[in-house]
Amino acid sequence: MLDASLKGHDAMNDRQSPPMIGPRLHHLRKERRLTLDGLALASGVSRSMLSQIERGQANPTLAIMWSLSQALGIDLPDFVGGQRVEWRSRIELTAASFVPEIRTEDRQCVMRILSPADKVGETEMYHLTIAPGGELNSEAHTQGSQEHLSVLAGELTVMSGDTTATVGTGAIARYRADVPHAIRNHTASPAEALLVVLS
Repeated sequence: MLDASLKGHDAMNDRQSPPMIGPRLHHLRKERRLTLDGLALASGVSRSMLSQIERGQANPTLAIMWSLSQALGIDLPDFVGGQRVEWRSRIELTAASFVPEIRTEDRQCVMRILSPADKVGETEMYHLTIAPGGELNSEAHTQGSQEHLSVLAGELTVMSGDTTATVGTGAIARYRADVPHAIRNHTASPAEALLVVLS
């Protein structure tokens, strides 16, 4: 499973660090005097998953974060770190330091959540960075789900069910996500990709 912690301070870019989702969830739940069982009932997210998220041991997908924000009565941007949006004409801007990031427990994989909140459960977009030897493992998503992986730099191996393919820079892999699947960096160099999940 993935760690729900968010990226820390980036000195080179002088970015502020967004708050961690696990402690944020724990604080909001306690503030509303909800037990894990109570929040599980209100959100539809299992008690065990909630516990893992609060401890930073599970991956809170965009769909899960949406369900939790609704159950807690808070807007999704506020839930993941406070709304930092500017309106200029009709362009919505979110500061780089407030784009939430999810890391695997071994910190080898980083997923920046690019999707707008109103597309949750339909289309999820992530900027994915995987260190050499890193691997992003996922259980089966909902029936009919697909993933589109476009490699921006480096080379990645995709596994979907019993099928494996190597995806080089500039190539796109489309595969079933309603079976166990994984994305692995088998090379000695970091790799970057755009990951789109279609439910």
